[in-house]
Amino acid sequence: MTLSVITDNLGYLLVGAWPDGPIGGLALTLILSGLSGLVSAVLGLILGLGLAMSAGATRAALAVGLGLLRAVPIVMLIFWLYFLLPILFGLSVPEIGTVVAALSLVGGAYLSYGVAAGIESVGRGQWEAGLALGFGRWPTLRFIVLPQALRAMAPSFVNQWTALIKDTSLAYVIGVPELSFVAAQVNNRAMIYPTEIFLFVGAVYGILCVSLDGLASRLARPRSVTVHRA
Repeated sequence: MTLSVITDNLGYLLVGAWPDGPIGGLALTLILSGLSGLVSAVLGLILGLGLAMSAGATRAALAVGLGLLRAVPIVMLIFWLYFLLPILFGLSVPEIGTVVAALSLVGGAYLSYGVAAGIESVGRGQWEAGLALGFGRWPTLRFIVLPQALRAMAPSFVNQWTALIKDTSLAYVIGVPELSFVAAQVNNRAMIYPTEIFLFVGAVYGILCVSLDGLASRLARPRSVTVHRA
């Protein structure tokens, strides 16, 4: 086993052809993960609030739509957005925009159930206390219920963001030069070092996911409060 194939191509694996060409490699993987994580969090929060606060036919329709998004493989959604939208509606979506949209839609669908579960985990007494204080339903949600529910939602967000980091590798199907795509290009040039190349890629994904999990665990840890006596 030799690491020369990694060191010789490290710049390309990290940033792709940048600055002489488009950014790629690990840098693009981080950009895709960050954008998708942000958009999916916003979508998940909005859809989760709708799921928790609605009832009857509205809730059923929302649940069906979210269920369909969760059932569709991400790679198929990428294909549909990239190839079908131009045919059906004449919309030309850039490759990176396509991947971010697909990951965000699926991620938001999964996160919405975590948000709804977090809201429902807050006791009924909290709602009653807010209403008794003169708050309406939405102010009670915003100022009393949601702050308490965020801690229960945190594991769902971390799990989904970790999955998003790995799912960015599916962008290769439409030629987006993220980490796994440029690694395959390096492997095609070198031909005889696939083990070293893809062990490096796997290690990078592992470090990213473990780091995110560790950061989330640290942020979720209760902070001790020191009281200074006069």
